[in-house]
Amino acid sequence: MAADHILVTYATVYGSTREVAEAVAETLREGDLEVDLHDVRAVRDLGAYGGVVLGAPLYIGHLHKAARTFLSEHQAALAEVPVALFALGPTGAGDAEEEWQAVREALNADLAQYPWLKPIAVELFGGKYDPSRLNLPHRLLALLPASPLHNAPASDLRDWDAIRAYACSLAPVLQAGARA
Repeated sequence: MAADHILVTYATVYGSTREVAEAVAETLREGDLEVDLHDVRAVRDLGAYGGVVLGAPLYIGHLHKAARTFLSEHQAALAEVPVALFALGPTGAGDAEEEWQAVREALNADLAQYPWLKPIAVELFGGKYDPSRLNLPHRLLALLPASPLHNAPASDLRDWDAIRAYACSLAPVLQAGARA
């Protein structure tokens, strides 16, 4: 296992989380780390990695199903290396402060389902919402008056400076943890 070889992996539906993962990977590479970037569904073995960064969107209060599957399938390997997580959540569809608090609580509750997981960092970023790109099931959900996305305008709350700062903060911790 190479200490400086890091996996940045992500689950995504519409590509927004992949874009954030790409920025994280690029920033880590600028910090002299060797980084592979893969969709969680393409990852079979973590043996070559000294650390893992996992990104996923939150849908209806839960991490994307593919991210949850990744955590379960790779539990033993993830327990041996430093793991950092980021999630995309708030899209600006509701009251800003209440939405961020609710999404943070949902993320914490979801991560509590993995008591063995001891991430070195967990960050929540704003998400992106483009109603014109919704697939049929999500379009139907957004039509419901009770949906938080009902009549919500397109938004992009991803803070690229905060995303890069998060990735910069990970580089030394991933390097040190992988060498330990």
